Amino acid sequence: MPQPFDHTPVIPVLTIERVEDAIPLATALIEGGLNALEVTLRTPNALAVIERIARELPDALVGAGTVLRPADVTAAKNAGAKFLVSPGLTQSLAAAGIASGLPYLPGAVTPTEVLMAREFGFSFLKFFPAKEFGGVAMLKAWAPVFAGIVFCPTGGVTLENAVEYLALPNVPVVGGTWIANAQAIRDKDWSGILARAKQAFKLRAAR
Repeated sequence: MPQPFDHTPVIPVLTIERVEDAIPLATALIEGGLNALEVTLRTPNALAVIERIARELPDALVGAGTVLRPADVTAAKNAGAKFLVSPGLTQSLAAAGIASGLPYLPGAVTPTEVLMAREFGFSFLKFFPAKEFGGVAMLKAWAPVFAGIVFCPTGGVTLENAVEYLALPNVPVVGGTWIANAQAIRDKDWSGILARAKQAFKLRAAR
């Protein structure tokens, strides 16, 4: 199981608009058993959210998602991100990710992209959007071909199909928005998020 995610079956993928939501949201997820949190760099306040969680919740493993350019790597690390996630990979992103010293999950959805990522030295990859690129069937077909490469499928992952993904030998963890989607965060539905986090944590048994 790739570090630092060997304790969790699910990485919540979070799009957070308000900085004041950072701590109650992260607290609910951690209490539910999920402390690896991917904050996507899709909102103006994303870096401030990462900074607040990193500063105030030492038990949180907060990372930055939607890392698209080397400048994002620098900004995320400076904000306190503990890991990085990208939907794809370029040579400059690979260099920046490696230089950061942080765990970095670049994205790959074709055999050629997997091979390129492996040449850069990456063996733990994001598979996004999983549903649109073949989902469980694709990753099952890849398992005997790309020995030593494991994936975190994200995109279209739900509580129901996460079990199928986690049963695959090359899927140690999944990413998903269903636990705390943007609307639930806007509604401050911390109790609902806590309940869904507890459900997701139980998926450890599927691994």
